[in-house]
Amino acid sequence: MKKVIKYIAIAVAVIVIIILTINFYIKLTTKNRIKSEEEAEKLENVDCILVLGAGIWGNKPSHMLKDRLLQSISLYEKNVSTKIIMSGDHSKENYDEVNIMKQFAIDRKVPSEDIFMDHAGLSSYESLYRAKEIFGAKKLIIVTQKYHLYRALYIAKCLDIEAFGVAANPREYAGQAYREFREVLARDKDFVKCIFKPKPTFLGDKISLSSSGDVTNDK
Repeated sequence: MKKVIKYIAIAVAVIVIIILTINFYIKLTTKNRIKSEEEAEKLENVDCILVLGAGIWGNKPSHMLKDRLLQSISLYEKNVSTKIIMSGDHSKENYDEVNIMKQFAIDRKVPSEDIFMDHAGLSSYESLYRAKEIFGAKKLIIVTQKYHLYRALYIAKCLDIEAFGVAANPREYAGQAYREFREVLARDKDFVKCIFKPKPTFLGDKISLSSSGDVTNDK
């Protein structure tokens, strides 16, 4: 019994070391891709600003999503890019992140034709995969909270996308300690996914960012 406990303890220790090593590697190899808004303004030929979905409360964005949207609008207004992709979950008729995201930007004077909706951004991996394969984005800025940027930027690198990140962190969020813990596991999961590079749940016809974002409207 002592030997069994010893072997279990060793196995658990090895697993923990692997998880933490992957987590450290992802953060180490992407931290230099996180830019301030001022640094982002100096980037050239950015195809789009990619906003990753976060969750909605009825017909309003959650606090985290609202902060991502406000940051993306600020970048747009400073001409960092002329196009925004709102990527989120619209897999169910009664749950629609992307239309709420787009309307939020329109209400703040961003032209509808400059806002594209990715209705099948069901995960960070799928949002980035689709940004490249559906929308043809080769160079983009990802907007999300900083803890999430490391993973998103790592995925982008593995998918051969030139990506930079701008963090949307103007406040503290309830439950952040739990999110940070969960994110460590998510980084490991997507590390493995990036080795195999599976296709996303949905693909579809290509949509040019040089066209009007209204081609993605479904209402």
